[in-house]
Amino acid sequence: MKRVLLSILALAAVTAAGAGGYAAGTRGLVLPGLDRLHHAFIARSPVAPQAGPAAATGPIAYYRHPDGAPFYAAEPRKTEDGRDFLPVSASEEISFDPAAAKSAQTVAETATTTGAERKLLYYRNPMGLPDTSPIPKKDWMGMDYLPVYAGQEADDKVIKLSPGRIQRSGVRSEPVVRQAISRPIRVPGTVQLDERRVSVVATRSDAFIQEVAPVTTGDRVAKGDRLVKIYSPEITAAGAQFVSELNASGRGVPEGGARQRLENLGVQPEIVAEIERTRKVPLTIVWSAPRDGIVLERNVVDGMKMASGDSLFRLADISTIWVLADVPEVDLAAIRIGAPATIRLRGRPGTEFAGKVGLIYPQVAEATRTTKVRIEIDNREGMLLPNMYADVEIGSGEFGLVLAVPDSAVIDSGTRRVVILDRGEGRFEPREVQLGQRGEGMVTISEGVKDGDRVVVSANFLIDAESNLKAALSGLGTPEAKGAETTPAEPKP
Repeated sequence: MKRVLLSILALAAVTAAGAGGYAAGTRGLVLPGLDRLHHAFIARSPVAPQAGPAAATGPIAYYRHPDGAPFYAAEPRKTEDGRDFLPVSASEEISFDPAAAKSAQTVAETATTTGAERKLLYYRNPMGLPDTSPIPKKDWMGMDYLPVYAGQEADDKVIKLSPGRIQRSGVRSEPVVRQAISRPIRVPGTVQLDERRVSVVATRSDAFIQEVAPVTTGDRVAKGDRLVKIYSPEITAAGAQFVSELNASGRGVPEGGARQRLENLGVQPEIVAEIERTRKVPLTIVWSAPRDGIVLERNVVDGMKMASGDSLFRLADISTIWVLADVPEVDLAAIRIGAPATIRLRGRPGTEFAGKVGLIYPQVAEATRTTKVRIEIDNREGMLLPNMYADVEIGSGEFGLVLAVPDSAVIDSGTRRVVILDRGEGRFEPREVQLGQRGEGMVTISEGVKDGDRVVVSANFLIDAESNLKAALSGLGTPEAKGAETTPAEPKP
Protein backbone atom coordinates (compact mmCIF):
# COMPACT_ATOMS: atom_id res chain seq x y z
CA MET A 1 0.00 0.00 0.00
CA LYS A 2 2.82 2.34 0.86
CA ARG A 3 4.46 1.69 -2.46
CA VAL A 4 1.29 2.50 -4.38
CA LEU A 5 0.96 5.76 -2.44
CA LEU A 6 4.54 6.79 -3.29
CA SER A 7 3.95 6.08 -6.99
CA ILE A 8 0.82 8.21 -6.97
CA LEU A 9 2.69 11.10 -5.31
CA ALA A 10 5.56 10.85 -7.84
CA LEU A 11 3.10 10.82 -10.74
CA ALA A 12 1.38 13.91 -9.32
CA ALA A 13 4.75 15.70 -9.00
CA VAL A 14 5.67 14.94 -12.60
CA THR A 15 2.25 16.09 -13.80
CA ALA A 16 2.60 19.37 -11.86
CA ALA A 17 6.09 19.92 -13.27
CA GLY A 18 4.87 19.26 -16.78
CA ALA A 19 2.00 21.69 -16.36
CA GLY A 20 4.35 24.32 -14.96
CA GLY A 21 6.78 23.81 -17.83
CA TYR A 22 4.01 24.10 -20.37
CA ALA A 23 2.72 27.31 -18.80
CA ALA A 24 6.24 28.72 -18.65
CA GLY A 25 6.88 27.83 -22.26
CA THR A 26 3.67 29.42 -23.54
CA ARG A 27 4.40 32.63 -21.60
CA GLY A 28 8.16 32.75 -22.19
CA LEU A 29 8.90 32.44 -18.44
CA VAL A 30 11.97 30.89 -16.81
CA LEU A 31 11.59 28.35 -13.99
CA PRO A 32 15.10 27.97 -12.56
CA GLY A 33 14.26 24.99 -10.31
CA LEU A 34 12.31 22.97 -12.82
CA ASP A 35 15.33 21.38 -14.48
CA ARG A 36 16.71 20.17 -11.11
CA LEU A 37 13.37 18.62 -10.21
CA HIS A 38 13.23 16.80 -13.53
CA HIS A 39 16.78 15.48 -13.25
CA ALA A 40 16.19 14.35 -9.66
CA PHE A 41 13.14 12.41 -10.73
CA ILE A 42 14.90 10.87 -13.74
CA ALA A 43 17.85 9.86 -11.52
CA ARG A 44 15.52 8.04 -9.06
CA SER A 45 13.33 6.53 -11.78
CA PRO A 46 13.88 2.79 -12.47
CA VAL A 47 13.81 3.56 -16.19
CA ALA A 48 16.54 6.19 -16.21
CA PRO A 49 17.91 7.09 -19.69
CA GLN A 50 20.99 5.20 -20.78
CA ALA A 51 24.23 6.96 -21.71
CA GLY A 52 25.14 7.38 -25.33
CA PRO A 53 23.60 9.23 -28.23
CA ALA A 54 20.25 8.05 -29.63
CA ALA A 55 18.31 9.13 -32.67
CA ALA A 56 15.53 11.61 -31.94
CA THR A 57 12.11 9.94 -32.30
CA GLY A 58 8.56 10.73 -31.33
CA PRO A 59 6.58 13.94 -31.49
CA ILE A 60 8.01 17.37 -30.73
CA ALA A 61 7.67 18.03 -27.01
CA TYR A 62 8.67 21.72 -26.99
CA TYR A 63 10.93 24.28 -28.61
CA ARG A 64 14.14 25.70 -27.04
CA HIS A 65 16.23 28.83 -27.60
CA PRO A 66 18.86 28.33 -30.39
CA ASP A 67 21.68 29.75 -28.20
CA GLY A 68 20.95 27.43 -25.28
CA ALA A 69 19.44 30.20 -23.15
CA PRO A 70 16.77 29.01 -20.63
CA PHE A 71 13.80 30.06 -22.77
CA TYR A 72 11.28 27.51 -24.04
CA ALA A 73 8.00 27.48 -25.98
CA ALA A 74 5.25 24.95 -26.64
CA GLU A 75 4.75 26.19 -30.20
CA PRO A 76 7.14 27.37 -32.94
CA ARG A 77 8.61 30.74 -32.03
CA LYS A 78 11.31 33.21 -33.13
CA THR A 79 13.95 35.09 -31.19
CA GLU A 80 14.14 38.85 -31.09
CA ASP A 81 16.65 38.81 -33.94
CA GLY A 82 14.39 36.61 -36.12
CA ARG A 83 15.91 33.14 -35.58
CA ASP A 84 13.70 30.04 -35.07
CA PHE A 85 13.57 28.16 -31.77
CA LEU A 86 14.91 24.60 -32.09
CA PRO A 87 12.47 21.64 -31.73
CA VAL A 88 13.08 19.03 -29.03
CA SER A 89 11.66 15.54 -29.64
CA ALA A 90 10.06 13.46 -26.93
CA SER A 91 12.87 10.88 -27.13
CA GLU A 92 15.63 13.44 -26.52
CA GLU A 93 16.96 13.97 -23.04
CA ILE A 94 15.09 16.86 -21.47
CA SER A 95 17.43 19.47 -19.95
CA PHE A 96 16.67 23.12 -19.36
CA ASP A 97 20.42 23.90 -19.21
CA PRO A 98 22.09 21.67 -21.82
CA ALA A 99 25.23 23.83 -22.04
CA ALA A 100 25.92 23.45 -18.35
CA ALA A 101 25.31 19.70 -18.48
CA LYS A 102 27.65 19.30 -21.42
CA SER A 103 30.32 21.42 -19.70
CA ALA A 104 30.08 19.40 -16.52
CA GLN A 105 30.38 16.14 -18.49
CA THR A 106 33.43 17.49 -20.35
CA VAL A 107 35.09 18.52 -17.08
CA ALA A 108 34.43 15.12 -15.57
CA GLU A 109 35.87 13.32 -18.60
CA THR A 110 38.92 15.60 -18.56
CA ALA A 111 39.50 14.99 -14.86
CA THR A 112 39.22 11.21 -15.41
CA THR A 113 41.70 11.31 -18.28
CA THR A 114 44.11 13.52 -16.36
CA GLY A 115 43.95 11.31 -13.31
CA ALA A 116 44.68 8.27 -15.43
CA GLU A 117 47.74 9.82 -17.04
CA ARG A 118 49.26 11.55 -14.02
CA LYS A 119 49.55 10.65 -10.37
CA LEU A 120 47.45 12.79 -8.07
CA LEU A 121 49.47 14.09 -5.11
CA TYR A 122 47.02 16.22 -3.09
CA TYR A 123 44.46 19.01 -3.32
CA ARG A 124 45.22 22.64 -2.50
CA ASN A 125 43.06 25.54 -1.39
CA PRO A 126 41.53 27.35 -4.41
CA MET A 127 42.11 30.76 -2.80
CA GLY A 128 45.84 30.17 -2.30
CA LEU A 129 45.64 29.63 1.46
CA PRO A 130 48.24 27.27 3.04
CA ASP A 131 45.75 24.43 3.34
CA THR A 132 45.86 21.08 1.53
CA SER A 133 43.93 17.83 1.63
CA PRO A 134 44.66 14.26 0.50
CA ILE A 135 41.03 13.87 -0.66
CA PRO A 136 38.65 16.10 -2.65
CA LYS A 137 36.88 18.69 -0.52
CA LYS A 138 35.34 22.15 -0.62
CA ASP A 139 36.23 25.31 1.23
CA TRP A 140 33.77 27.28 3.36
CA MET A 141 32.49 29.10 0.26
CA GLY A 142 31.72 25.85 -1.56
CA MET A 143 34.67 26.07 -3.99
CA ASP A 144 36.39 22.82 -4.94
CA TYR A 145 40.00 22.29 -3.88
CA LEU A 146 42.37 22.17 -6.86
CA PRO A 147 44.23 18.92 -7.66
CA VAL A 148 48.04 18.89 -7.75
CA TYR A 149 49.60 16.20 -9.93
CA ALA A 150 53.06 14.70 -10.08
CA GLY A 151 55.37 16.79 -12.23
CA GLN A 152 53.84 20.11 -11.30
CA GLU A 153 56.38 20.42 -8.48
CA ALA A 154 59.35 19.19 -10.49
CA ASP A 155 60.76 22.68 -10.74
CA ASP A 156 59.77 25.03 -7.92
CA LYS A 157 61.01 28.07 -9.82
CA VAL A 158 59.02 27.55 -13.01
CA ILE A 159 55.43 28.79 -13.15
CA LYS A 160 53.09 27.22 -15.70
CA LEU A 161 50.08 29.14 -17.00
CA SER A 162 47.44 28.07 -19.46
CA PRO A 163 47.15 29.94 -22.78
CA GLY A 164 43.74 31.27 -21.77
CA ARG A 165 45.04 32.67 -18.52
CA ILE A 166 48.00 34.25 -20.29
CA GLN A 167 45.67 35.96 -22.72
CA ARG A 168 43.26 37.17 -20.03
CA SER A 169 46.09 38.52 -17.87
CA GLY A 170 47.67 40.44 -20.73
CA VAL A 171 51.09 38.81 -20.34
CA ARG A 172 53.56 40.22 -22.87
CA SER A 173 57.31 39.55 -23.20
CA GLU A 174 60.20 41.15 -25.08
CA PRO A 175 63.77 39.96 -25.79
CA VAL A 176 66.81 41.21 -23.89
CA VAL A 177 68.70 43.63 -26.14
CA ARG A 178 72.15 45.16 -26.31
CA GLN A 179 72.15 48.94 -26.62
CA ALA A 180 73.71 52.09 -25.24
CA ILE A 181 71.91 53.49 -22.22
CA SER A 182 71.79 57.26 -21.88
CA ARG A 183 70.09 59.20 -19.09
CA PRO A 184 70.00 62.97 -19.59
CA ILE A 185 70.67 65.06 -16.50
CA ARG A 186 68.82 68.38 -16.64
CA VAL A 187 70.20 71.16 -14.44
CA PRO A 188 70.32 74.98 -14.45
CA GLY A 189 73.43 76.88 -15.51
CA THR A 190 74.88 80.34 -16.19
CA VAL A 191 77.00 81.67 -19.02
CA GLN A 192 80.48 82.79 -17.96
CA LEU A 193 83.57 84.14 -19.71
CA ASP A 194 86.43 81.87 -20.62
CA GLU A 195 89.02 82.91 -18.05
CA ARG A 196 91.81 82.15 -20.52
CA ARG A 197 90.47 84.75 -22.97
CA VAL A 198 90.29 87.78 -20.66
CA SER A 199 92.99 90.51 -20.84
CA VAL A 200 93.72 93.64 -18.81
CA VAL A 201 95.42 96.62 -20.45
CA ALA A 202 97.69 98.34 -17.87
CA THR A 203 100.95 100.29 -17.64
CA ARG A 204 103.98 99.21 -15.66
CA SER A 205 104.99 102.74 -14.84
CA ASP A 206 103.34 106.00 -13.93
CA ALA A 207 101.85 107.63 -17.00
CA PHE A 208 99.64 110.46 -18.19
CA ILE A 209 96.75 109.80 -20.56
CA GLN A 210 97.29 111.94 -23.62
CA GLU A 211 94.38 110.63 -25.71
CA VAL A 212 91.80 107.83 -25.46
CA ALA A 213 90.49 106.07 -28.55
CA PRO A 214 86.72 106.38 -29.20
CA VAL A 215 85.86 102.98 -27.73
CA THR A 216 83.48 102.37 -24.87
CA THR A 217 82.26 99.46 -22.81
CA GLY A 218 80.65 96.83 -25.05
CA ASP A 219 82.51 97.81 -28.21
CA ARG A 220 84.33 95.14 -30.17
CA VAL A 221 88.03 95.64 -30.84
CA ALA A 222 90.59 93.69 -32.85
CA LYS A 223 94.09 92.81 -31.87
CA GLY A 224 96.41 95.80 -32.50
CA ASP A 225 93.68 98.46 -32.46
CA ARG A 226 94.74 101.72 -30.77
CA LEU A 227 93.23 102.14 -27.34
CA VAL A 228 95.11 105.00 -25.65
CA LYS A 229 98.11 107.31 -26.16
CA ILE A 230 100.19 107.88 -23.03
CA TYR A 231 103.23 109.83 -21.87
CA SER A 232 105.50 108.11 -19.38
CA PRO A 233 108.74 109.76 -18.19
CA GLU A 234 110.19 106.38 -17.26
CA ILE A 235 109.52 104.90 -20.70
CA THR A 236 110.95 108.03 -22.37
CA ALA A 237 114.15 107.78 -20.32
CA ALA A 238 114.54 104.10 -21.15
CA GLY A 239 114.01 104.90 -24.86
CA ALA A 240 116.70 107.63 -24.80
CA GLN A 241 119.17 105.22 -23.20
CA PHE A 242 118.31 102.63 -25.86
CA VAL A 243 119.09 105.15 -28.66
CA SER A 244 122.45 106.00 -27.03
CA GLU A 245 123.37 102.34 -26.88
CA LEU A 246 122.43 101.89 -30.52
CA ASN A 247 124.69 104.81 -31.53
CA ALA A 248 127.53 103.47 -29.40
CA SER A 249 127.23 100.01 -30.89
CA GLY A 250 128.23 101.49 -34.22
CA ARG A 251 131.62 102.44 -32.67
CA GLY A 252 132.15 98.94 -31.37
CA VAL A 253 130.71 99.47 -27.87
CA PRO A 254 128.62 96.48 -26.80
CA GLU A 255 124.88 97.06 -26.34
CA GLY A 256 123.69 97.50 -22.74
CA GLY A 257 120.33 96.62 -21.11
CA ALA A 258 118.16 99.46 -22.38
CA ARG A 259 116.28 97.17 -24.82
CA GLN A 260 115.43 94.77 -22.02
CA ARG A 261 114.29 97.64 -19.81
CA LEU A 262 111.81 98.82 -22.46
CA GLU A 263 110.42 95.30 -22.76
CA ASN A 264 110.08 95.08 -18.98
CA LEU A 265 108.08 98.31 -18.95
CA GLY A 266 105.56 96.69 -21.31
CA VAL A 267 106.51 98.64 -24.44
CA GLN A 268 105.28 96.66 -27.42
CA PRO A 269 107.84 95.12 -29.81
CA GLU A 270 106.59 97.25 -32.71
CA ILE A 271 107.45 100.46 -30.84
CA VAL A 272 110.90 99.15 -29.88
CA ALA A 273 111.56 98.26 -33.53
CA GLU A 274 110.45 101.77 -34.60
CA ILE A 275 112.87 103.40 -32.11
CA GLU A 276 115.67 101.18 -33.38
CA ARG A 277 114.93 102.10 -36.99
CA THR A 278 114.53 105.89 -36.57
CA ARG A 279 116.92 106.33 -33.63
CA LYS A 280 114.31 108.68 -32.16
CA VAL A 281 112.26 108.41 -28.97
CA PRO A 282 108.58 109.29 -29.45
CA LEU A 283 107.09 111.73 -26.98
CA THR A 284 103.98 109.59 -26.49
CA ILE A 285 103.50 105.86 -26.73
CA VAL A 286 100.44 104.20 -28.30
CA TRP A 287 98.95 101.39 -26.21
CA SER A 288 96.97 98.89 -28.40
CA ALA A 289 94.61 95.95 -27.79
CA PRO A 290 96.43 92.70 -27.02
CA ARG A 291 93.59 90.45 -28.43
CA ASP A 292 90.27 90.42 -30.24
CA GLY A 293 87.27 90.84 -28.02
CA ILE A 294 84.77 93.17 -26.46
CA VAL A 295 85.49 95.98 -24.02
CA LEU A 296 84.25 94.94 -20.63
CA GLU A 297 85.63 97.93 -18.73
CA ARG A 298 87.03 101.36 -19.61
CA ASN A 299 88.72 103.13 -16.70
CA VAL A 300 90.47 106.08 -18.39
CA VAL A 301 89.66 109.54 -19.71
CA ASP A 302 91.76 112.13 -21.45
CA GLY A 303 94.33 113.92 -19.26
CA MET A 304 94.18 111.65 -16.20
CA LYS A 305 97.25 110.19 -14.53
CA MET A 306 97.56 106.41 -14.13
CA ALA A 307 99.74 104.83 -11.52
CA SER A 308 101.86 101.81 -12.26
CA GLY A 309 99.67 98.70 -12.47
CA ASP A 310 96.34 100.50 -12.86
CA SER A 311 93.90 98.89 -15.30
CA LEU A 312 93.15 101.00 -18.35
CA PHE A 313 90.86 98.58 -20.17
CA ARG A 314 89.50 95.07 -19.60
CA LEU A 315 88.91 92.99 -22.73
CA ALA A 316 87.41 89.54 -23.30
CA ASP A 317 87.25 87.22 -26.30
CA ILE A 318 83.75 85.64 -26.36
CA SER A 319 84.20 83.48 -29.47
CA THR A 320 84.44 80.57 -27.03
CA ILE A 321 82.48 80.81 -23.81
CA TRP A 322 81.75 78.67 -20.76
CA VAL A 323 78.47 77.45 -19.32
CA LEU A 324 78.71 76.49 -15.65
CA ALA A 325 76.05 73.95 -14.69
CA ASP A 326 75.12 73.23 -11.08
CA VAL A 327 74.92 69.44 -10.85
CA PRO A 328 73.48 67.83 -7.67
CA GLU A 329 75.84 65.70 -5.67
CA VAL A 330 73.83 62.52 -6.31
CA ASP A 331 74.28 62.82 -10.10
CA LEU A 332 78.02 63.44 -10.16
CA ALA A 333 78.93 59.76 -10.54
CA ALA A 334 77.03 59.58 -13.85
CA ILE A 335 78.91 62.46 -15.52
CA ARG A 336 82.13 61.95 -17.46
CA ILE A 337 84.62 64.34 -19.04
CA GLY A 338 83.74 64.70 -22.71
CA ALA A 339 80.05 63.86 -22.21
CA PRO A 340 77.77 65.64 -24.71
CA ALA A 341 75.70 68.56 -23.46
CA THR A 342 72.89 70.66 -24.89
CA ILE A 343 72.38 74.30 -23.87
CA ARG A 344 69.03 76.06 -24.18
CA LEU A 345 68.77 79.75 -23.41
CA ARG A 346 65.83 80.90 -21.34
CA GLY A 347 65.92 84.23 -23.14
CA ARG A 348 65.93 82.62 -26.60
CA PRO A 349 63.35 79.81 -26.69
CA GLY A 350 63.97 77.25 -29.42
CA THR A 351 67.71 78.00 -29.68
CA GLU A 352 70.12 75.19 -28.81
CA PHE A 353 73.89 74.98 -28.51
CA ALA A 354 75.96 71.80 -28.43
CA GLY A 355 79.07 71.34 -26.34
CA LYS A 356 81.04 68.87 -24.23
CA VAL A 357 81.89 68.64 -20.57
CA GLY A 358 85.36 70.10 -20.15
CA LEU A 359 85.83 70.03 -16.40
CA ILE A 360 84.12 68.84 -13.22
CA TYR A 361 85.11 71.24 -10.45
CA PRO A 362 86.74 69.51 -7.48
CA GLN A 363 84.51 70.90 -4.75
CA VAL A 364 80.88 70.75 -3.64
CA ALA A 365 79.04 73.90 -2.56
CA GLU A 366 78.14 73.48 1.10
CA ALA A 367 74.92 75.51 0.88
CA THR A 368 73.43 73.90 -2.25
CA ARG A 369 75.21 70.51 -2.29
CA THR A 370 75.96 70.99 -5.98
CA THR A 371 79.13 70.89 -8.04
CA LYS A 372 79.86 73.10 -11.00
CA VAL A 373 80.45 71.39 -14.32
CA ARG A 374 82.08 73.41 -17.08
CA ILE A 375 80.90 73.10 -20.67
CA GLU A 376 82.72 74.86 -23.52
CA ILE A 377 80.50 76.36 -26.24
CA ASP A 378 81.45 77.80 -29.63
CA ASN A 379 80.06 81.36 -29.58
CA ARG A 380 81.36 82.92 -32.78
CA GLU A 381 77.98 84.51 -33.47
CA GLY A 382 77.98 86.13 -30.05
CA MET A 383 74.52 84.98 -29.00
CA LEU A 384 75.73 83.80 -25.59
CA LEU A 385 76.46 86.69 -23.27
CA PRO A 386 78.06 86.59 -19.82
CA ASN A 387 75.70 85.92 -16.87
CA MET A 388 72.85 84.60 -19.03
CA TYR A 389 70.67 81.88 -17.50
CA ALA A 390 70.59 78.55 -19.36
CA ASP A 391 68.96 75.11 -19.14
CA VAL A 392 71.60 72.41 -19.43
CA GLU A 393 71.03 68.79 -20.47
CA ILE A 394 74.05 66.55 -19.93
CA GLY A 395 74.16 63.05 -21.41
CA SER A 396 75.19 60.32 -19.00
CA GLY A 397 75.12 56.54 -18.78
CA GLU A 398 76.69 53.58 -20.56
CA PHE A 399 77.68 54.74 -24.03
CA GLY A 400 78.83 51.23 -25.00
CA LEU A 401 76.51 48.33 -25.87
CA VAL A 402 75.18 46.64 -22.71
CA LEU A 403 72.41 44.17 -21.88
CA ALA A 404 69.21 46.10 -21.18
CA VAL A 405 65.51 45.45 -20.54
CA PRO A 406 62.51 47.81 -20.28
CA ASP A 407 61.89 49.42 -16.90
CA SER A 408 58.52 47.68 -16.66
CA ALA A 409 60.24 44.26 -16.71
CA VAL A 410 61.91 44.83 -13.32
CA ILE A 411 60.06 44.16 -10.07
CA ASP A 412 61.89 46.12 -7.36
CA SER A 413 60.76 45.33 -3.82
CA GLY A 414 63.49 47.39 -2.19
CA THR A 415 65.49 44.34 -1.08
CA ARG A 416 65.53 42.37 -4.33
CA ARG A 417 65.20 43.04 -8.06
CA VAL A 418 63.47 40.37 -10.11
CA VAL A 419 62.60 39.83 -13.77
CA ILE A 420 60.29 37.10 -15.08
CA LEU A 421 61.88 35.01 -17.84
CA ASP A 422 59.56 33.66 -20.53
CA ARG A 423 60.60 30.05 -21.16
CA GLY A 424 57.89 29.46 -23.78
CA GLU A 425 54.86 27.14 -23.79
CA GLY A 426 53.34 28.99 -20.83
CA ARG A 427 56.37 28.50 -18.56
CA PHE A 428 57.82 31.44 -16.61
CA GLU A 429 60.76 31.67 -14.22
CA PRO A 430 61.50 34.49 -11.75
CA ARG A 431 65.17 35.51 -11.77
CA GLU A 432 67.00 37.91 -9.45
CA VAL A 433 69.18 40.41 -11.30
CA GLN A 434 71.74 43.13 -10.66
CA LEU A 435 70.77 46.52 -12.10
CA GLY A 436 72.96 49.20 -13.61
CA GLN A 437 72.33 52.53 -15.30
CA ARG A 438 68.78 53.62 -16.18
CA GLY A 439 67.74 55.84 -19.05
CA GLU A 440 65.27 56.28 -21.91
CA GLY A 441 62.85 53.73 -20.43
CA MET A 442 65.53 51.01 -20.24
CA VAL A 443 67.68 49.63 -17.43
CA THR A 444 71.04 47.89 -17.66
CA ILE A 445 71.27 44.30 -16.36
CA SER A 446 74.76 43.47 -15.19
CA GLU A 447 73.97 39.98 -13.87
CA GLY A 448 71.07 37.52 -14.14
CA VAL A 449 70.16 37.43 -17.85
CA LYS A 450 71.94 36.73 -21.12
CA ASP A 451 71.50 37.26 -24.84
CA GLY A 452 68.49 35.42 -26.23
CA ASP A 453 66.41 35.56 -23.04
CA ARG A 454 62.90 36.96 -23.11
CA VAL A 455 61.50 38.90 -20.15
CA VAL A 456 57.90 39.63 -19.25
CA VAL A 457 57.12 43.35 -19.51
CA SER A 458 53.39 43.25 -18.77
CA ALA A 459 51.45 41.50 -15.97
CA ASN A 460 54.73 40.37 -14.41
CA PHE A 461 53.44 41.25 -10.93
CA LEU A 462 50.73 38.59 -11.29
CA ILE A 463 53.30 35.93 -12.23
CA ASP A 464 55.54 37.00 -9.35
CA ALA A 465 52.61 36.65 -6.95
CA GLU A 466 51.93 33.15 -8.32
CA SER A 467 55.60 32.30 -7.81
CA ASN A 468 55.52 33.49 -4.19
CA LEU A 469 52.36 31.45 -3.59
CA LYS A 470 53.97 28.34 -5.04
CA ALA A 471 57.06 28.82 -2.88
CA ALA A 472 54.89 29.21 0.21
CA LEU A 473 52.94 26.03 -0.56
CA SER A 474 56.10 24.03 -1.26
CA GLY A 475 57.50 25.06 2.13
CA LEU A 476 54.64 23.53 4.10
CA GLY A 477 56.15 20.04 4.09
CA THR A 478 55.26 16.81 2.28
CA PRO A 479 51.76 16.29 0.89
CA GLU A 480 51.15 13.46 3.37
CA ALA A 481 52.02 15.70 6.29
CA LYS A 482 49.89 18.50 4.92
CA GLY A 483 46.92 16.17 4.47
CA ALA A 484 47.30 14.83 7.99
CA GLU A 485 47.15 18.31 9.44
CA THR A 486 43.96 19.16 7.50
CA THR A 487 40.77 18.51 9.40
CA PRO A 488 37.91 17.02 7.35
CA ALA A 489 35.36 19.19 9.10
CA GLU A 490 34.35 22.28 7.16
CA PRO A 491 32.98 25.48 8.66
CA LYS A 492 29.33 25.97 7.99
CA PRO A 493 28.26 29.17 6.26
